Amino acid sequence: MPEVKKADDVLVEVEAASICGTDVHVLGDPPGFIGTKGIILGHECVGTVKQVGTGVEGFKAGDRVVLVPNLPCGYCESCRRGKANMCNNERVMGVTCDGVFARYFVAPEVALTKIPDDMPRNLAVFAEPVKCVMGAMDWVRVLPGESVLILGGGPIGLYFTMLMKANGAGKVIVSEPSKYRAEYARACGADLVVNPIEENLHEVVLRETDGNGVDIAADAVGVLIKDAIECTCKGGRVVLMGQNGAVNETICQNDIVSKGLSIFGNYIGNYIMSRTVKMLEAGVIPVEKIITHQLPLSRFEEGLEAMRNGTGLEVILYPDEE
Repeated sequence: MPEVKKADDVLVEVEAASICGTDVHVLGDPPGFIGTKGIILGHECVGTVKQVGTGVEGFKAGDRVVLVPNLPCGYCESCRRGKANMCNNERVMGVTCDGVFARYFVAPEVALTKIPDDMPRNLAVFAEPVKCVMGAMDWVRVLPGESVLILGGGPIGLYFTMLMKANGAGKVIVSEPSKYRAEYARACGADLVVNPIEENLHEVVLRETDGNGVDIAADAVGVLIKDAIECTCKGGRVVLMGQNGAVNETICQNDIVSKGLSIFGNYIGNYIMSRTVKMLEAGVIPVEKIITHQLPLSRFEEGLEAMRNGTGLEVILYPDEE
């Protein structure tokens, strides 16, 4: 049982947690993210407050909460400029310090956001990953009718698909080689799913956009910037969301300059969790469609393998009954 030690500590009992692609990368060989050995993994969750520190004013026992696991220092130059997501001294629960794959966890008050008492746990558990994609959406500001290419049909790509459609995008094309994931992409609103192994993605995009390319391309994988640049129209926007520190890419700068592209790198989003909770509560996007596994925490390895082999999209874990 973790203890409330600092004045701003909050002890939370986990209702549900989910396995993120980041968790898979941390446990990869080589790892796509470097985690701290010996810590508790996990950072996507919903829970109930059990105890608060002496300095906590915004929460009380019984409140239901979701977590922003990236903990900024508050005093570095990035934090002082209002860019806490770019903190130079960031700690990340479940990556560099203890996370949420447990019955209880402790987090500072500032990392928690209150949710409605009646919000289903299988909806609230999506708040953290959807929040990250909401940050990417802020960069590109899709306009009604604009065409979009989503590179990758994993969870992040599917959140992009749903949010692009909810924001009024016209034709949404998803590039995904897995037939299994392609079906989920269609269910989430994709107008066309392309298998880039069997078809020439660039040629398909040009055919579907009258030879121009898409207005917006989003890389949800972390290794597909070249495809994004190639398939975007002149004056278009590219947002890079996926991350994989184990891969290096080579691109030609002239391809960006000659097309006048705007390229944005998005990391986790900045101060948008409250907006994300409101959006989920309103039922704007059908996130529950991509729940593929619901398991007790003791079967984590089974859920991890599902994520690794591509059959797991949203894998939800529940603390085992005592």
